[in-house]
Amino acid sequence: MKRFHVHVRVKNLEESVAFYNALFNTGATILKADYAKWMLEDPRVNFAISTGHAETGIEHLGLQVETEAELQHVYSNMQEAKGKVFEEGECTCCYSKSQKSWITDPQGVDWEAFYTHGTATVYGEGINARPAPEVMEKWDGNDGIDAVVSEAVTEAACDGSCSAK
Repeated sequence: MKRFHVHVRVKNLEESVAFYNALFNTGATILKADYAKWMLEDPRVNFAISTGHAETGIEHLGLQVETEAELQHVYSNMQEAKGKVFEEGECTCCYSKSQKSWITDPQGVDWEAFYTHGTATVYGEGINARPAPEVMEKWDGNDGIDAVVSEAVTEAACDGSCSAK
């Protein structure tokens, strides 16, 4: 059975968690320093929020599936939608191990289709790596963010053996 997914970028995680805990009448299923997720059954939705973004609002929408067979069915639907599909494959994102692909709708809204098969201790790796909140605090608000993000992504992708920065 599929589950609808919504990911929202927020400014203040603590304030937003309190709001959504009250709205959903339940606590977050996963709560980290920069991320929270509610796995709701009524309505059946994976609702996530995270900090560390320059803008707030909808990050992306998606469909979460429970099996690889369901994922292949959603991938087929993505192909029929005639948009450009980015096949990410196996990845670590949002403190989870998943297999996923992405498509963007005609309005520019990103949609992901994913199957989660494990947990992770980091927000993301590789292309899903993003600076930790303490790294973002170094950003002074100018165009230097590219260097801060590049350094953080390089560090996240390395296992300690990288020497180039």
